[in-house]
Amino acid sequence: MPKLNKDIFFLIFEELQDDSKSLFSCLMTNRFWCETAIPILWKNPWRYNINYNNKNSLYSVIAFYLPDNTKELLIRQGILLPPILHQSLLFDYLSFCRSFDVEVLNSVIFTGTLDLYNQFLLQQEIYDLLMRKCPELKYLNIKSIKHQIFYFPEAKARLESLCELKCDTSIDSSYFYGLARICQHIQSLIIINKKISVNYGVVKLIESQRNLKYFELKDDFENDDFIEDPYKEIFLALSEKADILNHLKIYLQYIEFYEHGIIQNLLTKFHKLKTLIISGIFIPFSTNQLKMFANELEIFNIEDITLGEASTIIENSGGHIRKILLRYFEFDYYDEDNFEEESLDLIYKICKHCPLVEYLSLLFLSTTEHFIEFEKLLKTCQNLKSLLLSISNVDKEETGKELLKVLIRSAPTNLREIRFFNDFRFPLENLEEFFKNWKGRPALSILTSDILYTGEDYLKLFNKYKNNGVIKDFRCDFEGGIYY
Repeated sequence: MPKLNKDIFFLIFEELQDDSKSLFSCLMTNRFWCETAIPILWKNPWRYNINYNNKNSLYSVIAFYLPDNTKELLIRQGILLPPILHQSLLFDYLSFCRSFDVEVLNSVIFTGTLDLYNQFLLQQEIYDLLMRKCPELKYLNIKSIKHQIFYFPEAKARLESLCELKCDTSIDSSYFYGLARICQHIQSLIIINKKISVNYGVVKLIESQRNLKYFELKDDFENDDFIEDPYKEIFLALSEKADILNHLKIYLQYIEFYEHGIIQNLLTKFHKLKTLIISGIFIPFSTNQLKMFANELEIFNIEDITLGEASTIIENSGGHIRKILLRYFEFDYYDEDNFEEESLDLIYKICKHCPLVEYLSLLFLSTTEHFIEFEKLLKTCQNLKSLLLSISNVDKEETGKELLKVLIRSAPTNLREIRFFNDFRFPLENLEEFFKNWKGRPALSILTSDILYTGEDYLKLFNKYKNNGVIKDFRCDFEGGIYY
């Protein structure tokens, strides 16, 4: 039974691994809880929201494991280390570690020395230490790394098991060639693009993967005058992973039009995608290409997409979509008649093909027909938790009143959040009536971009219903934070 109890506690504590405050408090309860929580904390000790620059304890624990002769050399070099102790630590902490985060480690190492050369020496010793002490590495963040860790004696045995890698393209290509030789079973690969030219080492690393499930590419550079296309070779390498990739996220700095057509062809090959997020780039798709999109999509988020394109993708999505987080082209881009037809069609397609949707962004007109279709959607999509609404209208207050009536009549019981722009407004008395009718449902979070709701009367109303448990949160964001 004690073994069973410990296993149960371990499973419970694993559920707390994102909640550092609760997990750390478990250490102080008793020895049994402490013994159970320590392996979870040290599995990935770099993840927690701690100011590591001021956490000498973490630095002391890591430095404890350095050989005495190494400590003596480093101390003579002027590096600050804790006193050499000969008693053992309460736990063999590093034996639980399955991760390696260069960014956090370097901030910890900063505790020992301000001198850049000494930091380099200390980094090398601690990286080597982790390669020797960690039984296997599952997660690695090597952004801006200076040491070729794959040359350390234990590197091959430790890195063969790597599942998640985060890196950036400022690292020399030769570094990635070394990783590609050892790490061929990475499931999650996040690349921060800091160059305006191709990093062929990154391309080789992608090509070498046999089980790549998650891929994320994010631009982070100031100059967008490309020396050469930094994406083409990466996308071509990704296209060879079409049969295994499930999650694709591309965040490019704004590119008005991508000429090569590579992304369009790439996306039509990925039939097993569950997550598709594309930001910062306008991609013109043909109707046939849209129909060839993945039919297992669960999360769908393409920035700057037309209503018609979104409808076509949703129609062919296979009924699995849980999140539709789109930033549609502004309705000003449309012919008015065409916009009305396409917005109605989008609501209809979501209602018909997305019964499981939980997060939804919508752009439509404030006509009677639109509200009828929207109410049908609310009644059908009972899993809906969050709505982002932009409703074009003539009379802002009348639109706000109608929306509140529809929500009271038909909002699913799971709805917990409403986000809305200043296209429409809720009169104070109607909003209070809405809150009265909402009582007994899950507490509601409200996010808006309209400064009207920061007025004294509105804030007084929000605070009243916060105290009553009707409202969980109210926030006004003028800078685009209302988007998912």
